[in-house]
Amino acid sequence: MSLIAVERRQGTAILALTRGVTNAINLELVSELSEALRHIADDPGCRGLVLTGANEKFFSIGLDIPELFPLSPGEFTIFYRAFNRLCLDLFTLPRPTVAALAGHAIAGGCILALCCDYRLITEDKKLMGLNEIKLGVPVPYPADRILHNLAGWRVAREVMDDGEFYGGAELLTRGLVDLVLPAEKVLPAAVEKAAELSAHSLEAFALIKRNRTGPVRTGILADLDERERRFVEQWYAPRTRELLEEAMEKF
Repeated sequence: MSLIAVERRQGTAILALTRGVTNAINLELVSELSEALRHIADDPGCRGLVLTGANEKFFSIGLDIPELFPLSPGEFTIFYRAFNRLCLDLFTLPRPTVAALAGHAIAGGCILALCCDYRLITEDKKLMGLNEIKLGVPVPYPADRILHNLAGWRVAREVMDDGEFYGGAELLTRGLVDLVLPAEKVLPAAVEKAAELSAHSLEAFALIKRNRTGPVRTGILADLDERERRFVEQWYAPRTRELLEEAMEKF
């Protein structure tokens, strides 16, 4: 069964995560999203992408810790590398991308949202943030660099060091989202934004985006293998295992 619902409006592809209430991220979901991005990039009729969740509770709770926790280091490394490549593909997709966040965007869910060009979130007490430090691991390196590029080092430092979740007004102040809207307006506004961005020259938009994202991607890839090795090593550190086990109780 597919973990993504696909719809097309105004030439824009809408990808909605459908993996239960929490849309926890596992290798299957990563693989489906990666394949969907490849189709969008190869489809001249698709002029934009909106990434959203199929329910209003969670856009995504983040990585599926209960499923990933028992994996061997080799198995986890396969997942982790695939997730990072998905993030880079989303970040550099030569189409306008908009995250429509009608639900919480936590940890890995927040990362997927940050990889989009624009983020719209509901004003209905939904939260977004990176709590990796509270789980004993760093924010994945691609997300770290993308956040720095988006919000600057002061905001990035606060978000990653504190590991807190923020509501709509706080997210807007920090530059992490672009609009805070009533829940029923988030998805239509995201589709409209994607259509607006691609209404003139999609080729020009792609070049402008490449100028912005290309240097970030190059910098990430220059050191990614070593950063991934260190993340995996930390994932299996004794204290991290304790914190991950505590987190699993809340899933």
